[in-house]
Amino acid sequence: MLRSLQLYSTHKTIPALSLTSLFFLFFSLSNHGCIYCVRAHIFIYAGCSQEKYQPNSLFEGNLNSLLASVVSSSSEATYNTFAIGNGTSTPPEGVVYGLYQCRGDLKIIDCSRCIQSAVNQIGLVCPYSYGAALQLEGCYLRYEHIDFLGQLDTGLRYKKCSKSVNNDVEFFRRRDDVLADLPTAIGFKVSSSGSVQGYAQCLGDLSSADCSSCLTDVVGKLKILCGSAAAAEVYLGKCYARYWASGYYDFSSDSSNVDDVGKTVAIIVGVIAGLAILIVLLSVCCKAMD
Repeated sequence: MLRSLQLYSTHKTIPALSLTSLFFLFFSLSNHGCIYCVRAHIFIYAGCSQEKYQPNSLFEGNLNSLLASVVSSSSEATYNTFAIGNGTSTPPEGVVYGLYQCRGDLKIIDCSRCIQSAVNQIGLVCPYSYGAALQLEGCYLRYEHIDFLGQLDTGLRYKKCSKSVNNDVEFFRRRDDVLADLPTAIGFKVSSSGSVQGYAQCLGDLSSADCSSCLTDVVGKLKILCGSAAAAEVYLGKCYARYWASGYYDFSSDSSNVDDVGKTVAIIVGVIAGLAILIVLLSVCCKAMD
């Protein structure tokens, strides 16, 4: 269940990838010069259950089927839910539930790339976990062996606050206008007032009432946790919200969150990309010598 997912900011041991996975991850992160699309792959946070499943178990087979379905579905829809083994003779320990969702302003092709990246990374940051959640800037992926779908969860997952803005009455007025507008979202909402912009989104499995409740909560936490920050973002279990003043979209964190896992994944991905390029070059050279 959700409460079993442990959020962390410490390094995790990441298992080696197969050659096929190296190429798949490398090309899924290639966005043909699209700077905005690259941002979609930025690591935000992850959570892993302490329970571990055994290799080659029924759960692992069903999880692989779920993740394959997630990748396939993401080329056609920006949100979907799954239940593998539910309502059948499958033992409880083999059942897996999952969902994915992309940010509402992402095009379907960029959504699919983001989800492919998330599918590749979730096994790296949460190896053999019975439950895992991974939030990238452009998309979210989660699976569990217990049904979590449709359940409201306003637990804090991640916050990030920029430096404070002092004595800027106009900024605070504009920011408050944006934050007052965000809880009216049905799914995904973009709002702006002068030089301040923001957006908010609920996961698609929430009812309208639960979505509104979650967004009201997250906006309140933005003000409490980040105070007078020029830019801030807060992620709860089933929704998130973000605002920024002009020029502060890419802001440095002043919070205590240390994204060591994200840095670890970034390093691994960088090494993988380098290896993939090297392998391609060696392959070309070998063919040229034949």
